[in-house]
Amino acid sequence: MSGTFYGVGVGPGDPELLTLKAINAIKTADVVIAPRTEKKDESTALSIARPYIQEGCEVLELVFPMNYNSQALSDAWVNNKKTILELLDAGKKVAFLTLGDPMLYSTYMYVYRLLEDSRHEIVNIPGVNSFSAIGNRLGMPLAEGGDILSIVPATINEERLEKVLAISDNVVLMKVYKNFPDIIEKLDKHGMVENAVMVSKCGLEGEEIIHDLAASGSKKVNYLSTILTKRSKVSKHALA
Repeated sequence: MSGTFYGVGVGPGDPELLTLKAINAIKTADVVIAPRTEKKDESTALSIARPYIQEGCEVLELVFPMNYNSQALSDAWVNNKKTILELLDAGKKVAFLTLGDPMLYSTYMYVYRLLEDSRHEIVNIPGVNSFSAIGNRLGMPLAEGGDILSIVPATINEERLEKVLAISDNVVLMKVYKNFPDIIEKLDKHGMVENAVMVSKCGLEGEEIIHDLAASGSKKVNYLSTILTKRSKVSKHALA
């Protein structure tokens, strides 16, 4: 028998932001898989999808360590691949949940690569990205006209981040929790701190919106935090 594997983007937090295709995949699934890290007690993606999981559906929370290496897979990754393939070999419909979109900075991309050469059908279902949800939540256009929009993981090295900030009109900074004070400093340097807004846990309980980033440099930032910003028309540094 051959099963079907669905990579389901569940969006940033609000269960109403799931697409109809995503909801249908979850509702008809025999098994729903929710990834989580070793540090978390509960999967956020699972909490978002719960309203659509049907009675009798098997739910598996699998631990995926955040140190994926394609050359030397950890035991956890190997065992998870084996578990998924056993379900698919049994003819199951398996829905793998992922925050945001499956093909943007997600654990799912690595799972997909592990399974794409198998004989089983794989269906990738797009999801709403956190920055799209934030832009609409705030009424803040991500890009217009000839604007250059850059989507950047803030964990990249300083030289690359400086280059991006130097040429971009609008920037989405993801994964800002590790070096938040440094990010504020760089945004200020490039005339982008004044228009910057950070949203944590968008669409989830405890959502927080911060407009004055310069006054929040010492704040402990939640993992699910994203900054949207655009260049000021006139940078104070350009006038110096």
